[in-house]
Amino acid sequence: MARTPSEDAALYGRTLPDTVGPGLKLLFVGINPGLHTVAVQAPFALRGNRFYSALYRAGITDRVIDASAGLHDDDRAHLFARGIGITSLVAAATRRADELTKEQLVEGAALLETRVTALAPAVVAMLGITAYRSAFARPKTAVGPQAERLGGAALWVVPNPSGLNAHETVDSLAHAYRDAAVAAGIAVYDRPPSE
Repeated sequence: MARTPSEDAALYGRTLPDTVGPGLKLLFVGINPGLHTVAVQAPFALRGNRFYSALYRAGITDRVIDASAGLHDDDRAHLFARGIGITSLVAAATRRADELTKEQLVEGAALLETRVTALAPAVVAMLGITAYRSAFARPKTAVGPQAERLGGAALWVVPNPSGLNAHETVDSLAHAYRDAAVAAGIAVYDRPPSE
């Protein structure tokens, strides 16, 4: 169901709770929640986002999760059983991540380090190199595993699954996410065939 402009305006700045459970191995960190995501209170809920398709193609999940109307309890339980968690660098919702200020990104980085220390995943996978470079003042960072750790966890920077990141495909996202999952100690499934 479409929202009115005033309904969308009311969603700006709202937040989304972390999707984390016991036995956390791999924590995916999105840039910040979108308006639809906070409206349905589920991470990566916008239909055009390729996050869940990439998790499936990577062999991290056994199905493509559809969070467009909210995250179903069985899907949440599946993520937790696999050791997967999801959080955001910046808590406040916007229509697009490029609406965030550098100050918001830097503040988010400091808060994220504290959160990661408390959650203690094996690996943190930052979804988006541009936001990572700004938030952590590392302008030369390349995608892949990083030499530094974050809150005690191994750190990977992986491509953002947003449809706006047009030069990445579900297969290229899946390849990067699978590598981070293996590094986190997740027993991945055989990859399904490419579409």
